[in-house]
Amino acid sequence: MLTDQQILRIPGPSPIPPSVARAMSQPMIGHRGQSTSDMIADIRPKLKKVFGTQQEVMILTGSGTAGLETAVVNAVAPGEEVAVIVTGAFGDRFVKICKAYGLTTHIFEVEWGTAANPQKVKEFLEEKPLVTAVFSTFCETSTGVLNPIKELAAAIKEVSEALVIVDGVSCVAGTATEMDEWGIDIVVTGSQKAFMLPAGLAFIAASERAWEKVNANPQPRFYLDLAKHRDNILKDTTPFTPALSILFGLQQVLELLEEEGLESVYARHTLMMNMTRAAFKALGVPLLTTDADASPTVTAVKPEDFDPETFRKVMKTEFNLELAGGQQELAKKIFRIGHMGYCSPADMLQAIAAMEIGIVKAGKNIELGHGVRAAQQIFLDEGKSAQ
Repeated sequence: MLTDQQILRIPGPSPIPPSVARAMSQPMIGHRGQSTSDMIADIRPKLKKVFGTQQEVMILTGSGTAGLETAVVNAVAPGEEVAVIVTGAFGDRFVKICKAYGLTTHIFEVEWGTAANPQKVKEFLEEKPLVTAVFSTFCETSTGVLNPIKELAAAIKEVSEALVIVDGVSCVAGTATEMDEWGIDIVVTGSQKAFMLPAGLAFIAASERAWEKVNANPQPRFYLDLAKHRDNILKDTTPFTPALSILFGLQQVLELLEEEGLESVYARHTLMMNMTRAAFKALGVPLLTTDADASPTVTAVKPEDFDPETFRKVMKTEFNLELAGGQQELAKKIFRIGHMGYCSPADMLQAIAAMEIGIVKAGKNIELGHGVRAAQQIFLDEGKSAQ
């Protein structure tokens, strides 16, 4: 086996396109120089398109979780009440961040593997009139669920003045995101998922309504102060030293997204999701989510007659193909397949063919080729619309 070959099919970090890797290898420049300002000026309007917003998208050097904490510390004042829609481990992370700041936190718990129901969220909030912010994940990475954020935002606004704050870390740039049109107040994402970059940048945008709250919020903050980042991005700079090499890469990523066209990017992700789901259905291996709740960026599989950890070990040992396991209550019960960013239908056909062998070696009797055939048929049926 080629020991230096790595096939990364986890839901982040995701593979990096060669042109992006080349961009990140450019010589270092001064972060306060004109070249950096020119780069940020080029990036700003392109990021807005990905977010579906006319608002500025702030660029923070930090992980996606830093972005989530930034949303909490800027949008919620000490002593206020918040609600968190928990559909998995990353909704639970929002709970932990809110509690770390001493906020009264109401939890709307959803069975893991299921999307949040807007009507039930609405009913929940009707009994929580003091809630000032509602937090939710867009794609719940730990379960492969895509929450209906557009419908959730509309339902929330029917009964509450609360800000709608969304963790889009594992799906923004991989599925349509229309922040302004859907009435979302804050969207957060990170660089290492559908943005096809290393971890190290967080992106965050806020509505006019959110900015009113941010500007009036007495909560102390320094590095994570959104107002500092907004004031600087308007001048094509950052308040603190940025991860310049990743910014080089981001500029190239946005070029690639523009060349492919965002609608084509989203169609490609949907196609890969459908190919992957069809393959496991054909092999008789259960999926964690329904088709209606499934994310176009990550698929969670919950096998009944072979051990997912044994399977993952086989895939790593035999093919250097890395898959993700389950988290928290789903640990050792599922495995997760990332199909986002720098990933194509050809990549998924390769992965599915290898995974069929892994399933056999993990102890399940299947007829080889059934999954590949099902994925191929999806490609023939749907592939033209994704090109």
